[in-house]
Amino acid sequence: MSLSVKKPLELPVDGRQSETALAVARGTARLLHAHGFSVVGELSLPSGRRADLVALDSGGTIWIVEIKSSVADFRADQKWQDYRAHCDRLYFATCLEVPCEIFPPNTGLIVADAFGAEFKCDAPEHRLPAATRKSMMLMFARAAAQRLQSLADPTGPYGDID
Repeated sequence: MSLSVKKPLELPVDGRQSETALAVARGTARLLHAHGFSVVGELSLPSGRRADLVALDSGGTIWIVEIKSSVADFRADQKWQDYRAHCDRLYFATCLEVPCEIFPPNTGLIVADAFGAEFKCDAPEHRLPAATRKSMMLMFARAAAQRLQSLADPTGPYGDID
């Protein structure tokens, strides 16, 4: 009897993120997982925006994490203000090289590398309305399920996953 080693499924490369942003996303996802959250990256929101990371815990709490890999990245993109309407808490995640002082005080902050992350400050809570929570949970679940299925069946008829 021969033993076979199962090759891990590989996510397709998106190409929009820098190496730094990918490392911050990975470390942040590990931190969120350690705190009981499941994470979906690059999730389209009902507003048409796309969140870098959306995290969902077993109680239905939803966090959005906006990744900023540099000061210039933060200054060039102010879309993050729209994300607050789709989450209970809004965080930024960045790397050690970016000064924490540039981030707004009414958001949380995570500092990460490819191997892990830590919370620098908690985000204030603003609970979502029930209808928004349901919409976000359905978007999260459908995106996660379709992405998993597309990995198992890469030539399947799944089209745009989000």
